[in-house]
Amino acid sequence: MFFLFFCGLLYFLPSIVGHRKQSFTGIFLVNFFLGWTVIGWIVALVWACAADERPMVLAMAGPARYCSRCGALSHAAGFYCWSCGSRI
Repeated sequence: MFFLFFCGLLYFLPSIVGHRKQSFTGIFLVNFFLGWTVIGWIVALVWACAADERPMVLAMAGPARYCSRCGALSHAAGFYCWSCGSRI
């Protein structure tokens, strides 16, 4: 029983490593469908190690808008983006 549990953890190791990555869905799908091949497992593991982490989501109190140029979150009362200075 322990051997099956260990094999399951080893099989899904790329998904476990990449669970906080932005492209986790792709890593999981490659790992799930092609992980039984050694090449698919290695590709999923390299992808999981190389992918960027998810960006931090910040919340603001009150209404807010996103800048269409840089994507920064600004207060709804402002007319200019605090990050890039363009008009919102």
